[in-house]
Amino acid sequence: MVGIVTERDIEEAALSFLDEKVLKEKLENPLKYIMKKKVITAHPLDFVEEVAVIFYEHKIGCLPIVSDDKLVGIITGTNLLHTMVELTGANQPGSQIEIRVENRPGILYEVTSVFRKHNVNVQTVLVYPDKHDRKYKILVFRVGTINPTRIISHLEKEGLEVLWPNMPGMHQQ
Repeated sequence: MVGIVTERDIEEAALSFLDEKVLKEKLENPLKYIMKKKVITAHPLDFVEEVAVIFYEHKIGCLPIVSDDKLVGIITGTNLLHTMVELTGANQPGSQIEIRVENRPGILYEVTSVFRKHNVNVQTVLVYPDKHDRKYKILVFRVGTINPTRIISHLEKEGLEVLWPNMPGMHQQ
């Protein structure tokens, strides 16, 4: 692989020339004049999370997939978004519940036992650090119920801090 030309490269080339004649000449030149030669690539066995970080850090819209120095595919931002939606279960019917918990071993088990006890199916779980306090993390559950009111009440009775959905009048004072 010697380079890559993206839609952004073509737009930048077109925008850099205001004179229509110069623009036509430039766009009729070989791609080597606008292609990026230092190409960021990934391998077919790379994890989705790793690829997402590459997209994020480099602010790119596509990523060539290379194996044994051969181009074997390409991932676009749309492909990545589709995969992330499937991994998070956002495309499945249900509800999302966010809970702030201490960052300690066993806490996920404790919280999921409340769901189990009340027969609520957990479809997916995301865990990320609390931006304001490293002693806490946020658990994001996708659960198989359209109306989460009952399970939220049970979670709060167990002393858990439900961040979302924020249902006025429901939370303990």
